[in-house]
Amino acid sequence: MVKKICNILSTIIIILLACIAALLIVPKIMGMQAMAVLTGSMEPKIPVGAIVFVKEVSWDELKVGDVVTYNLNGGMYVTHRIIAKDEDTQSITTQGDANETADSLPVPYTNILGRMAFEVPQLGYISIYAKTPLGIAGISAVVLVVILLIFLPDVLSGQKKEKKGLEEEQQDVKK
Repeated sequence: MVKKICNILSTIIIILLACIAALLIVPKIMGMQAMAVLTGSMEPKIPVGAIVFVKEVSWDELKVGDVVTYNLNGGMYVTHRIIAKDEDTQSITTQGDANETADSLPVPYTNILGRMAFEVPQLGYISIYAKTPLGIAGISAVVLVVILLIFLPDVLSGQKKEKKGLEEEQQDVKK
């Protein structure tokens, strides 16, 4: 019974971990980059804590209404919607869906990381958390739990066999 419960629990955890890993790895293999959403400027379409997968596109493929991620200065990335496209300067004007005004500066095409392909709510929290020391400890703890769930039934059944063997020896000695 214990073995069956441990097998079910370890299988569920492994499947969940495999799904999360697939969601983070497969898009990268397909040439996309993952960006965690840290602010509510795109809510309700893209909630805080979501992860946005962006794919590089040419200037000609971009159009008003697309959601893009761009480099704002020194490695800070912003994901907003294109509200205007200037062909002469090859720059765009963006605005967050939850913002009342457009972003103050136009974004040159060279700063655009890519257009949003899709987003996964809540996965950004996991992605960010996994990179912290506490997150690494949490992942290690999950792996340890899986290992324990896999080997615990064998350890427990081994103890039962030893106990049963000792009881049989004691009965033989009494005879």
